[in-house]
Amino acid sequence: MQRYESPEQREDGHRPLEIAPETRVEAQLNARQQLDATKTGPGEDRGVIRRMRRGWKKAVLVVIALLALPYLLIPVYAVGFVHPVSTLMLRDLVTLQGYDRRWVDFDDIAPVLVQSVMMSEDGQFCAHDGVDWNQMRGVVNNALQGEATRGASTIPMQTVKNLYLWNGRSFVRKGLELPLAVAADIVWSKRRLMEIYLNIAEWGPGIYGIEAAAQHHFNVPAKRLSRRQAALLAVSLPNPIDRNAGKPGRGLKRLANVIERRASRSGEYIRCLYD
Repeated sequence: MQRYESPEQREDGHRPLEIAPETRVEAQLNARQQLDATKTGPGEDRGVIRRMRRGWKKAVLVVIALLALPYLLIPVYAVGFVHPVSTLMLRDLVTLQGYDRRWVDFDDIAPVLVQSVMMSEDGQFCAHDGVDWNQMRGVVNNALQGEATRGASTIPMQTVKNLYLWNGRSFVRKGLELPLAVAADIVWSKRRLMEIYLNIAEWGPGIYGIEAAAQHHFNVPAKRLSRRQAALLAVSLPNPIDRNAGKPGRGLKRLANVIERRASRSGEYIRCLYD
C-alpha cells in the first residue's frame, strides 16, 4: 500500500499525484485474473469435449457406412448388365498400373472351365448356402488344437472377398466375409455368382477375368478353352502370380491332371448351373 505525500514533502511546492491504495478485494481480483489466464476455463473444457464427441460420432458413422455399403451393392450387382470390379482392380487403377479385364457372359464361358474351377475351388458349390459349414468347423477345430489349418473358402466367399475386402489371412476379414457370402448366395443366383467370380478372379499380374486370362495365356476366347487349358487355369487360381497357366511347371501339370479327371466326372456337381 502506498501513502499520500503531503505538499510539505515536495521541494518544488507542487502538489504530488495522489495514488489510491490497492484494496484487498482488488488484489484478489487481479490474482484470480492472472490465474485464469494460465488455465482453460470450464466453458472451454466443455467445448473441447463437445468437439471430441462430434468427431467420434462422425467416425462411427463412417465405419457403419463402410460396413453397410457391400450389403447395399449386393442387390445392385444382381442385375445382369452391371459389371462389378474388384478391390484389386481398384488398387491397380489408383496406383496407375492398369489392368486387363474383358467381361464375358456366363453362356460364353466354356463349360469345361466352369467344371474345372468348381472341382478345384469348391466342389460343393451347388449344395451349400455360401459357406461350407462342415469344412469351416474342421478349420476352427484344427486352429483351436494348434494344428495347421487348410483353406475352407467357397466360391461365394472368394467372390465377396475380391469385391469388397482385401487379401491376407485374418479373423477380422473372415468375420466380415462369412455374412457377406451368405447374403450374396441368397440374393444372387448360382449362375450369376459364378459369372461374377469368373469375371473378377485374378489370373496373373493385371489379368482379371476368364476372357482376359484365356486370351493372355492361350490366345483363345473363353468359350473355346480346351479341357486341358481349363484345368491349368483352374489350378493356377490359388496363386496366380507364381503359377503361370500358360507356362506350367511339373507340379502345376500334376495338379491339372487331377482336376481334369475330376471335371470329366462332375456332371452331378454342376447341375445348379446348367439345368
